Amino acid sequence: MSVGAASGAPKVPLLRNPRFRALIIQGGLCVALAAVAWLLAREVGANLQRNHMASGFGFWNQPAGFDISQTLIEYNSSTSTYGRAFWVGLTNTLLVAVLGIVLATVVGFVVGIARLSSNWLVARLAAGYVQLIRNVPLLLQLLFWYNAVLKALPDFRDSIRLPGGGYLNKLGLFLPGLELGGAGPTVFAAFLIAIAGAVVLALPAVRRRIGAPVAAAIGLALVIGLPSAVFVASGASPSLDYPQMSRFSLNGGLEIQPELVALLAGLVIYTAAFIAETVRAGIMAVPHGQSEAALALGLSRLTTLRRVIVPQAMRVIIPPLTNQYLNLTKNSSLAVAIGYPDLVQIFTGTVLNQTNQAVEIVALTMAVYLAFSLITALAMNLYNARMALAER
Repeated sequence: MSVGAASGAPKVPLLRNPRFRALIIQGGLCVALAAVAWLLAREVGANLQRNHMASGFGFWNQPAGFDISQTLIEYNSSTSTYGRAFWVGLTNTLLVAVLGIVLATVVGFVVGIARLSSNWLVARLAAGYVQLIRNVPLLLQLLFWYNAVLKALPDFRDSIRLPGGGYLNKLGLFLPGLELGGAGPTVFAAFLIAIAGAVVLALPAVRRRIGAPVAAAIGLALVIGLPSAVFVASGASPSLDYPQMSRFSLNGGLEIQPELVALLAGLVIYTAAFIAETVRAGIMAVPHGQSEAALALGLSRLTTLRRVIVPQAMRVIIPPLTNQYLNLTKNSSLAVAIGYPDLVQIFTGTVLNQTNQAVEIVALTMAVYLAFSLITALAMNLYNARMALAER
């Protein structure tokens, strides 16, 4: 009886099937978007031909012909290409992003915990910092650090002499540099590999909540030992390169430019204010009974915070913390306002002005920042998944 009823049930017309209609609508939307993209691309190509402007990436291997004030990789204005200039800007941006994320996280956690301090003065100072910094535009803060603080330093001839052979003036901070005798790139590559190995060792410790001190000790030994072993195996002899003051400039040593200091100071202080509120919200989300139980067991307040409260609060902290990391990386593009040679200043600034290939240059720059954001979000989501698994 039931079989016959099932076989005799009327069939639903295909156009009335919700799934089929959804597929039709989505397919039509994709076709419409593809048509719009094709029309825009055709219009852009026609405009480029009409204005006799070149297209494509043929400029990539052309000589750049301009200087860059800070280079982490080899670059020569007379022989290096626009492609090399792109990589210089990319590495400078990565330097600011990585250092900014690390420093902003440390400052943000300290301020966020200080906001919940039982000490009235400490809590009020932390709250004042957060309220002041969050409500002042980042661009104004960058200009303040660059023009009002760093430019107020003495001139070159009146440089402040630092212990150990360093100098400080409005041109930057000059410190003794470590010369590795040609083994620098190899040692740096070994250092990056050691950091990756330390992260791989730390992930199982985070998941199981056991063996963390052992994993930390092994990771530290790896970060220090592997580059040291590579350096010893290279047979190079290290030496210190001290900055030497001449009549018109300082030569040698390690130079930290004021643009880098101003950009890092602005980004770190600004982003840390938002991270502090995220940390405060995460700690307040942990039930108060958790800290009471830990204190009743004889744990100190610091141990309770480190072992009980913060691990549970991380489940609330990590998602908004990811947003702050993304914002810091994208906000680093404001470096153009103070002259720091990041990707935007070099590639969408100087290279764009010389080649006039706006479509390719802007599209490539957007793709780089999109890749930064996706990689950061992926790493934080993986970490968040492991933290959530450990807390079940």
